[in-house]
Amino acid sequence: MTKVEDIERAISALAPAELAKFRAWLDAFDAERFDSRIARDAASGKLDRLGEAAIDDLKSGSVREL
Repeated sequence: MTKVEDIERAISALAPAELAKFRAWLDAFDAERFDSRIARDAASGKLDRLGEAAIDDLKSGSVREL
């Protein structure tokens, strides 16, 4: 049995309150990892081209308000 299968089995056995607590933890964990990746990409310049394209679109009037 793999670690993932062990985790799946353990999650399946959680009581509803424990499952809710686990979901909240996983959401926060996932958000932190995502934020860290975005910060690294921004610091390395990987997002510069996208930002420049967005500014160009704004200047040319090819965007609309949400």
